[in-house]
Amino acid sequence: MENRKGTRTYTENRPAPLFLIFHFLFPVFLLSAGCGAPGDPVPPMPLVPAAITDLAAHQAGDGVQLSFTLPSNSVSGDSLPAPPAVEILRGAAKPDGSADAKSFRLVATIPGALVPDFVTQKRMEYIDALSPQDPQTGAAATFVYRVRTRASRKRASADSNTVLVQLVPVPQRIPVVESKVTESAIELSWAAPTTTSAGSPLSTAVGYHVYRAEVDPGSFKVAEEKHSPSDFKTPLVQLATSSTASYQDSAFEFGKTYLYVVRGAVTANGLAVESDDSQHVIVTPLDTFPPAAPQSLVAAVLPGAAPGSVLVDLSWSINLETDLAGYRVYRSEQEGARGQLVTADLLLTPAVRDTSVEPGHRYWYTVTAVDRAGNESAPGTPVVVEVTQPSQ
Repeated sequence: MENRKGTRTYTENRPAPLFLIFHFLFPVFLLSAGCGAPGDPVPPMPLVPAAITDLAAHQAGDGVQLSFTLPSNSVSGDSLPAPPAVEILRGAAKPDGSADAKSFRLVATIPGALVPDFVTQKRMEYIDALSPQDPQTGAAATFVYRVRTRASRKRASADSNTVLVQLVPVPQRIPVVESKVTESAIELSWAAPTTTSAGSPLSTAVGYHVYRAEVDPGSFKVAEEKHSPSDFKTPLVQLATSSTASYQDSAFEFGKTYLYVVRGAVTANGLAVESDDSQHVIVTPLDTFPPAAPQSLVAAVLPGAAPGSVLVDLSWSINLETDLAGYRVYRSEQEGARGQLVTADLLLTPAVRDTSVEPGHRYWYTVTAVDRAGNESAPGTPVVVEVTQPSQ
């Protein structure tokens, strides 16, 4: 409306619209948010394997063999992506036989990449080698062990259970094992030890434990090489005990390759304690042994199938070899000569009929036995046959 002259004009005092307030304050909120310093990034928690709870130990020669089950999960229950590294801790015992917690030292670390080489039947096995000349390994020395694992450098697992092992003197290592292959056995022999591994005279009787494994001959060219369990086609297991410095292994197969080790053993506290392994001896027995010569060969001249023909019927005693493949029959018209084969193929039974003879001839027959390896026996006692014209 038009203002009249002398009339005062004014503006009404009303509140500002809400959209204007938001438009003004929104940049302020952004500015304040940008000026605040964020917290430092939190690093991921390191993967910590679960503690080992089944550590076991026993004396193995001059060392201590440890065995345990590797953890497969972390303490939070997550699966470990790879085998963890293993740390071996060795300590001493107090006079009362308990573990001295302050004495533990790290004595070995097995990287995770090498851990599978020490696993046998889902348990890891590791030998802590000790020198028999070390004063700490004297008679009745007691060692205490714990193990732990590590999936990262930042944090290891908790220590395992604690085990104590009391060492006793063992026989010196057998340096050489001789082998000889016969038709029925692989014969092993060695020199009996006379001292302990530390050089003291043996005061107890020594027995022997014979171990055998089947191996790939290409992997075992040097008997003194150290090999992991994965190098064996079958595990190295105790085959037998012997009270003498020899053993005959009759449970073998020709053509397979075997590795043998022998350990001297003494009895301490009711248990057998073994020496270190002898030198490995590797044997591949080959069947070069022919069967026995067939016996009791007999021959008879009989009428043939056609009128006027004759044949020689031959038979002999059966051979008893388990690997027998068959027989060969030879015929000659000269005494002392082997002659020609009566049949080209091996005979599977101890009998044959020779239908190719002619009347008026004299023949000498011999028989040999052949095994599955192709070994042929010496000829049996020959028989001579006079073939006459059959009577009409």
